Amino acid sequence: MDLRMSVAVMSVLVLLVADTAAASHPSSCPATPPDTGATLQVSHAFGPCSPLGTEAAALSWAGFLADQAARDASRLLYLDSLAAVKGRAYAPIASGRQLLQTPTYVVRARLGTPTQQLLLAVDTSNDAAWIPCSGCAGCPTSSPFNPAASASYRPVPCGSPQCVLAPNPSCSPNSKSCGFSLSYADSSLQAALSQDTLAVANDVVKTYTFGCLQRATGTAAPPQGLLGLGRGPLSFLSQTKDMYEATFSYCLPSFKSLNFSGTLRLGRNGQPKRIKTMPLLANPRRSSLYYVNMTGIRVGKKEVPIPSSALAFDRATGAGTVLDSGTMFTRLVAPAYTALRDEVRHRVGAPVSSLGGFDTCYNTTVAWPPVTLLFDGMQVTLPEENVVIHSTYGTTSCLAMAAAPDGVNTVLNVIASMQQQNHRVLFDVPNGRVGFARERCTAA
Repeated sequence: MDLRMSVAVMSVLVLLVADTAAASHPSSCPATPPDTGATLQVSHAFGPCSPLGTEAAALSWAGFLADQAARDASRLLYLDSLAAVKGRAYAPIASGRQLLQTPTYVVRARLGTPTQQLLLAVDTSNDAAWIPCSGCAGCPTSSPFNPAASASYRPVPCGSPQCVLAPNPSCSPNSKSCGFSLSYADSSLQAALSQDTLAVANDVVKTYTFGCLQRATGTAAPPQGLLGLGRGPLSFLSQTKDMYEATFSYCLPSFKSLNFSGTLRLGRNGQPKRIKTMPLLANPRRSSLYYVNMTGIRVGKKEVPIPSSALAFDRATGAGTVLDSGTMFTRLVAPAYTALRDEVRHRVGAPVSSLGGFDTCYNTTVAWPPVTLLFDGMQVTLPEENVVIHSTYGTTSCLAMAAAPDGVNTVLNVIASMQQQNHRVLFDVPNGRVGFARERCTAA
């Protein structure tokens, strides 16, 4: 299980931030709705009313694009590290602050007895959970989880089945509890494998296993925790398979949304009865990634010329296409992106410019053609809001996709969150399928 980090930590799930962050929001931000029944509300981390505070709101539009493109590039490095190496609850979703590996969408949860409030990052490409804990050296968070204040907190002992499954497990001579470590580039994390009671919406997960961060070094030290929706043995799906049957769906709101307006649904109940589906590809050596078979891309009514090798799924190399909630803008391997971009430019027919890492922008009002993603057994036609990012003021607009950055796996295509927004995306692991259905989840 390769869990090296590409950030300061995406995409299934725990950003540890106090709800008091909302105090810094503009007065126009609506009150955050409560989670009800088995529904979790979802919000975008970069939105104007982000529950994490809106540092991104202070950026110019061009600055936002440049900042996000840089974060996505780091996210791609993380996904590259994964690819290249070997139900019932509903919750509202909000857009979360993406810090490289950290996903862009968050939900709320509670940990411990009595409960301590958390924000959970929805990350479909991660397995293990880690949470900054009180006393963590180098953790840049102001809201750590306090194990001493929880009557239900327990360290996981050495030799336990969970310890064996942890990344780089260790047991020091002076401790009988299990520890593990994660590293990426110049950064490293050390955590105590722990268990406590986790509450999501009205459901309670007892003896939930996570890493209680004790030390963080380097520039990628996470200011929050994370809980993964990948398919590995310590993932949220695996730990709750008796409750949710390894099934979930989400509808991600636009990053422009003012509140928690999307939803994360856990389990089989409440999932759409009529939904287009495609096979979920299995790659045991890369279990945390959701591979699908993308067969082509159409711009308008024309399928663009993409070599089959640019889209082919290959277990040995990690090649293929993955769905990821933690990358904001879709990244395609060079041959696929070039074909798409060239046809878009041809259809638009206006002078092109670049901005913030995006190479197909227009400084005047233009008519954008629809883009359709072709998959094995189904297709998804993206409306303009999923294809184009517009400036808040003025007439500048850009194609909201890009080529994979230099230095990452040149065979991995990533269908990112902006292209998934305002769709219900279903992940049905037991039946090996992924589904898409158009759904308006962005509140006005």
